[in-house]
Amino acid sequence: MCGRFAITLPPEAMVELFGAVPDNDLPPTPNYNVCPTMRIHAVTHEDGIRRLRGLRWGFIPHWYKTPDDGPLLINARAESVAKKPAFARAARERRCLIPASGFYEWQKAPDGRRLPWYITARDGSPLAFAGIWQRWEAEGQEPMTTTAIVTTSANPDIAHIHSRAPVIIAREDWPLWLGEAGKGAALLMRPAPAGSLRAWRVSTRVNSSRAQGPELIEPVSEEA
Repeated sequence: MCGRFAITLPPEAMVELFGAVPDNDLPPTPNYNVCPTMRIHAVTHEDGIRRLRGLRWGFIPHWYKTPDDGPLLINARAESVAKKPAFARAARERRCLIPASGFYEWQKAPDGRRLPWYITARDGSPLAFAGIWQRWEAEGQEPMTTTAIVTTSANPDIAHIHSRAPVIIAREDWPLWLGEAGKGAALLMRPAPAGSLRAWRVSTRVNSSRAQGPELIEPVSEEA
């Protein structure tokens, strides 16, 4: 799964990287501890252009009467996203890219502790998670545009930490995932290539959703 990540790129860098037109109300960066229900950056393709938008992390199915009318859907499994009623139409029609500098996963230690690791691209480049999105509206509720991160099996670099990881879309595949370049986006929902990721242990301070600061991604001893 993916339940926390970091984004350190300024919005103008994301605009240049993705060739997108920015919305006026983007979330601030850096954010070293992006948590579910926060507004996050997402690149969509709408009306022939790419937009950099702020979307609520936590996909709300159209039948929910309130945002809390069912489980909080922050992830969508690649193996079933095209079949699940909550996600199927978005998977066909509303795919997005979610920029990240890295993400956190927790490894279960033999003594039962959950130990956080920070995972990022081995070459230091930004990551682009596969996402799906939709606008949710219900009577008496404020409309929201929401998103979920698509996950798949972890690649060999990080499988010892956790069995799942975000689907990471390579730069050359961004047009296909966004629906700009024909069909075949389903083929992109696979683990990252072996050797493309690196990971290190970080402080348990990140276990708190309120923690912030660059020290959250600094390495600590694996014995700590």
